[in-house]
Order: sequence, then structure tokens, then C-alpha cells
Amino acid sequence: MNEESLEKHPIIFFDGVCGMCNHVVDLLLRLDRSGTFLFAPIQGTTARDLLPPLSGDPSAWSLLYLDETGIREQSDAALEIGRRLGGLWWPLSLLRIFPRFLRNAVYRLIARYRYRVFGKHDICRIPSPSERERFLP
Repeated sequence: MNEESLEKHPIIFFDGVCGMCNHVVDLLLRLDRSGTFLFAPIQGTTARDLLPPLSGDPSAWSLLYLDETGIREQSDAALEIGRRLGGLWWPLSLLRIFPRFLRNAVYRLIARYRYRVFGKHDICRIPSPSERERFLP
């Protein structure tokens, strides 16, 4: 993908087998009525082609956000998604006033327990026919 297409349609990479991550994707699909975001599972070919190699431990994987300026991860990714959504979600981006090490510590704590609380699927999420154009392999 080139910079122009990433500017118009940033990609949100998510853990495709994580229950919490799939709930977040469902929420973003409802909130992003303009169809700005594209989605790709971290386990997919798009992630393999566009992201640097990830750790072999899926529990260490993070939400990743790729746009024309590069890759953001952990709390930076979540805050950029809020900023880009705009509207009532834009104030979420103001959490940047807190130091990254504090924001990421909270993010990693949530990520560490996400499988226990929200479950883990055996296979990656399969988009519905109406969602298909928003998902990359």
C-alpha cells in the first residue's frame, strides 16, 4: 500500500483470535460510518507483508495502527484511532498528556489478561459479506 492510500484508509491490525480484539473491531465498524479504517488480522498475509516480524508469543502482540506516518502500537495506536474517529471519541486522544510508559503499562496489563477475560477463538474472525471490503487478508 502506498502513503496516499494509507492516509485515506489506515489499517488497524488486531489479534484475530482474541475475543476482546474482535469486540473492539465490531465497535469500530459501527462507529466508523465513513469507512475510513481497514482491518487486518495480525496472523494474516497483510500483516506479514507490511509489519516487521512479531514476537512468537501471541500474548505479547499489540493492536497496531498503520497510516502514512508509520506504525503505532499499544496506547499510541488506541489514542490515534480515537483521534481519527473524531466526534465524541476525539477527547480520548487527550490522554497523550500522560507519559507513554504509564499508558503502555496499563495497556499491557489489559493485554496480558485479555484471553482469560474475553476468551480466545480457534480461528481468525471471518467478516460478514457486508464487512468484507473493509478487511484485508
